Amino acid sequence: MSALILAAAIFCGGAAAYQLASITIAVLRVRRGAARIAHLERRDLPFVSIVVPLSGTYNFASETLRSVFELTHPRCEILFCVTSEADPIVPLVRAMMAEYSAVPSRLLIGDERLNDNPKLNNMAKGWRAARYEWVAFIDSNIIIPHNYLELLFARWQPNTGLVTTSPIGSRPHGFWAEVECAFLNAFQARWGCVSESAGMGFAQGKTMLWRRADLDGAGGVEALAVECAEDAATTKIMRRAGLKIRMVDYLPPQPLGYRSAADVWSRQIRWARMRKATFFLFFLPEALTGAVPPMMALIFCAPAFGLPIGWSLLVLGIGWYGSEMALAVIAKWHVTLLYPLYAVVRDLILPVLFVSALISDRIVWRGNPMRAVSTNPLPQVAASTAALGFRANARRSSAIRVGEPIGRGILLRPHDTRYRGTDNAPSHPSDLSD
Repeated sequence: MSALILAAAIFCGGAAAYQLASITIAVLRVRRGAARIAHLERRDLPFVSIVVPLSGTYNFASETLRSVFELTHPRCEILFCVTSEADPIVPLVRAMMAEYSAVPSRLLIGDERLNDNPKLNNMAKGWRAARYEWVAFIDSNIIIPHNYLELLFARWQPNTGLVTTSPIGSRPHGFWAEVECAFLNAFQARWGCVSESAGMGFAQGKTMLWRRADLDGAGGVEALAVECAEDAATTKIMRRAGLKIRMVDYLPPQPLGYRSAADVWSRQIRWARMRKATFFLFFLPEALTGAVPPMMALIFCAPAFGLPIGWSLLVLGIGWYGSEMALAVIAKWHVTLLYPLYAVVRDLILPVLFVSALISDRIVWRGNPMRAVSTNPLPQVAASTAALGFRANARRSSAIRVGEPIGRGILLRPHDTRYRGTDNAPSHPSDLSD
């Protein structure tokens, strides 16, 4: 038996074992999350500023925005960020603010050019306008439970720098939306659980709960502009500071509705090229993800062991995709009997994504052409992050403190006229300070 055949057999077996191990870890995480939700105690939590970036209308917008207003945590303000008054989402936001007039909420309108990332440019004003020590960036297209802030703080520990989460796809309509569910759920969400469990958590832009001093100590919101993706910059800031990124065991659903093949490809290639640009060494193993590489290895080595290729592939496929379906069933994620078909399409796309990401860095994000490139952090950002690392040890044992009472007021710093906004309440003089 040649060394090449032996290597192919070892790779195939190792990939199958790794698949089952990752499924097991994800199952344990989601079951722990369910138990945590069932036994979650009400806590005297700090005041939180919730920053919600918005751009255009999307499927299930009313439902996802309503879930933000219906949070049970009473000590929070909601800051909606849009770049233009003409954005079609603005009327819906204003209507929601009127309906939930008792909830402190503000609409910030304007754009700030920090880098080519349109999302960061949009939500930077939210960070600047936030009143409280704790700030949560929450994407607008996920449905969050009433106790979402309690779940986030339940994962905060003394050595934590950020709490994040991965979304799961729900309510798909059409073939390609089902394929996107196969990407989001038993693939990407699963690997998010595995990496965080291994102590290598990555920030994910769907939700990021910060202690304000941590980002300000690393250079402020401008520090997020040194990478093409704000979550990649966040991950590097936390790791330099020696702080942990923790993932909530509860994964909020992202209702998809209809998706075309172009929609799925555009989103997946954008993420792949950003991963290549920001975490290249972690990106390289993606060439071996999915079922295609181990199945090719099995085709190559099966005859040497006297195994029929067809039956061998069937057994591997049943184990591979059956375990993913079992995870979805246990986690109560969306899954159908046709899931293996959607997952096979996903796995056939994965090698094409990898090669396409490897040979190009051009992406389109919210209609903005840009390049997914990593930049060297500015010296002052690196220096301040190092200082943050020294301060981290001093606060590792600090408890979460309740903040100041909620004030209501206008949106802008007095010297910055780029942004306009509306509020549910009259202005307060304390909001006129930097």
